[in-house]
Amino acid sequence: MDRYAAERIRPFGASVFIEMTRLSIEHQAINLGQGFPDFAGPDFVKDAAKAAIDADLNQYAPSHGIPRLRKAIAATFRQRTGIEVDVEREITVTSGATECIYDCIQAFLNPGDEIIFFEPFYDSYHASAIMVNATPRPIRLYAPDWRFDEDALRAAFNDRTRLLLLNTPHNPTGKVFSRAELELIAALCVEHDVIVLADEVYDRILFDGAEHISIATLPGMWERTLTINSTAKTFSMTGWKIGYAVGPANLNAALRAVHQFVTFASQTPFQDAMANALEVADAIGYYDQLAAEYTVRRDAMREAIVRAGFGVLPAGGAFFLMADPGERSFPSDMEFCFWLIREAGVTTVPPSAFYAKPDEAPVLARFCFAKKAETIAAAAERMAKLSVGSA
Repeated sequence: MDRYAAERIRPFGASVFIEMTRLSIEHQAINLGQGFPDFAGPDFVKDAAKAAIDADLNQYAPSHGIPRLRKAIAATFRQRTGIEVDVEREITVTSGATECIYDCIQAFLNPGDEIIFFEPFYDSYHASAIMVNATPRPIRLYAPDWRFDEDALRAAFNDRTRLLLLNTPHNPTGKVFSRAELELIAALCVEHDVIVLADEVYDRILFDGAEHISIATLPGMWERTLTINSTAKTFSMTGWKIGYAVGPANLNAALRAVHQFVTFASQTPFQDAMANALEVADAIGYYDQLAAEYTVRRDAMREAIVRAGFGVLPAGGAFFLMADPGERSFPSDMEFCFWLIREAGVTTVPPSAFYAKPDEAPVLARFCFAKKAETIAAAAERMAKLSVGSA
């Protein structure tokens, strides 16, 4: 990193996604690393965006989001949680969930404050905390069932704890936090007067009867929770970057104070298109179709991994599977992923990228199955040619 760079960002460097994509291109590998679909989003959403552009909805939106989208978000949130939301003061639209998370961490953490999140973690959590000179307190999720140590969680809370960031369904493990786990987390946050950022971007992608519970619905939690979501994951339009936060007016006011100086406003025609998508999705059965199609993809990806001689860890939601090397042996997850690129021509992501201390990560690889059936089948064909002794 150049000497002119601020000290707090010098450890960052290029992300693992950039490196794995470079290697993927070099080896002409099938990229199952980065978490975005390689299939087209729904036509009804794209058509709505075209109509919005043609209607000249192309200037700045209100900083906290166009009224139509905020009303659609409120209706969706009410349907999911039973909570009535003030569309003027309790919803903020952002440029994706990642911007929302960054803004919230800037809004609520002072230098020296502490933030708790579960490890492995979406990489922006740790980086955003470091940028504000706060102290991350990761709580380890243990494979294969991704449980956490309750005593370790309790011990992480202290007088400097300001935020807890909860991601369910969880990236990269696919864990869906149970009601009992959420009740424990909620009780500790109430006891220590801690704000919760609930990252629920995969809430519509669930498997095998898994139940998504918004922590904001638990006793004492609405007033201390911002629920963050993203239309990008729900409608397979990651390039549009339309995210949002729902929660009490005082927490939204702090978020908005930062958001207005980061992006100010998100793309007007895409906001209008996503409002239309939320308005009609239930009536046309879109969410059921989404879950069904992802179940097919998940099953195909899991079968391909097993046929290659790898183990597959349980996942109740999101669109990732974590695989272990099975009978093969590797010194690290990086070596496992490099080997998959070289020998199978398939790109994955090493989960050590999602650990505060990468050398403590288990030897696993994250496969993204937000891919076309043809992509998954091609990856399966390549991996099936691996021999057990080829590591």
